[in-house]
Amino acid sequence: MADLSVNIGKLNMANPVMTASGTFGYGLEFQDFVDLEKIGGIIVKGTTLHHREGNPYPRMAETPMGMLNAVGLQNKGVHYFVEHIYPTIKDIRTNMIVNVSGSQVEDYAETASIINELENIPAIELNISCPNVKQGGMAFGVTARGAAEVVSAVRKAYKKTLIVKLSPNVTDITEIARAVEGAGADSVSLINTLLGMAIDAEKRKPVLSTITGGMSGAAVKPIALRMVWQVANAVKIPVIGLGGIMNWKDAVEFLLAGATAIQIGTANFIDPAVTVKVAAGIDDYLNRHGYASVRDIIGALEV
Repeated sequence: MADLSVNIGKLNMANPVMTASGTFGYGLEFQDFVDLEKIGGIIVKGTTLHHREGNPYPRMAETPMGMLNAVGLQNKGVHYFVEHIYPTIKDIRTNMIVNVSGSQVEDYAETASIINELENIPAIELNISCPNVKQGGMAFGVTARGAAEVVSAVRKAYKKTLIVKLSPNVTDITEIARAVEGAGADSVSLINTLLGMAIDAEKRKPVLSTITGGMSGAAVKPIALRMVWQVANAVKIPVIGLGGIMNWKDAVEFLLAGATAIQIGTANFIDPAVTVKVAAGIDDYLNRHGYASVRDIIGALEV
């Protein structure tokens, strides 16, 4: 068996396989299907400062080789998480990571500060694809300045490993990546969902209540792979790759492109045990090719 361990900042992971926020609940929902402690890291659903109802239904739609979602960060807020969710997950022996979202810089910073006090949460993932209500609704993550502003504020409030999740809905994702690296991010994860839509031709209406939503699944993989390769060559901090990873082969491709770790999202809905299967597949690949460690193939793409 090869050494599958990797490091993301101060975060030590037994293997490079993580779950993507919003696709794995709080982890507990999957414990009947998979040994949670065999996953390198579990990123729980998005958490905001205050309770959010999310968007009206319908808010999910299937697409060829993928899906659209417009859930709208439905959650009961960080205080509910601290009081009711954290006690149920804190003793799971893997990296339990909280995805943090907000609608203004102060919300992000306050939420991060609260989570900073939770001993068994070693990292947060910052979702900067959220609309900035103080700036007319433009997402924080679509400008270098906006991304750096929110990351800088959170960095002052949060002392553990800070992962920043990047939006692909930008002109130059490397510019955003360098901006958040400069503002104190320990790692970047990419890509978040691509903006898409679906139409019901018979009803002549959008399928989603919000008209547009986030597209994920196998169809986005080539775009995600390209962006991960670009960012890995543009920053010095570790990159976490995600977007359309459905099996071990997809995961290996992201590692070769420069990702230190990967996240699996939509595939969890198809096979709830896909994470451990991917980890086993990576191990098999390394053994077949004579690699002692997964670290030997990170960024090993020959171009």
